[in-house]
Amino acid sequence: MIRLKRAYDPPAPGDGLRVLVDRLWPHGVSKDSARIGLWLRDIAPSTALRKWFAHDPAKWTEFRRRYKAELKQEPAKGALAEVKRLAKENKTVTLVFGARDEERNQAAVIRGVAGK
Repeated sequence: MIRLKRAYDPPAPGDGLRVLVDRLWPHGVSKDSARIGLWLRDIAPSTALRKWFAHDPAKWTEFRRRYKAELKQEPAKGALAEVKRLAKENKTVTLVFGARDEERNQAAVIRGVAGK
């Protein structure tokens, strides 16, 4: 099972393995309080794509298309394979992200590609 959770929400026992899927560490979140088990920087959208998207809901459909294309290329492809492997081996994997929008972010795309 793959869950999604904002980095600013407190960790919970049901989170399982917490995997940060942002290229940058979330501002104001300490490493101790975040309880991140794995940080997969390479799975995050490229800097150019992240800046272009700027979390504009009007760009969501195009962002998903472009990001899925990035996930088919290395090094993101290898990081995506790691998420899939972890989801099969662990009961629960929680993809942790810093975006405010809980529905339109890279973690939602990753979960859609990797499987629920």
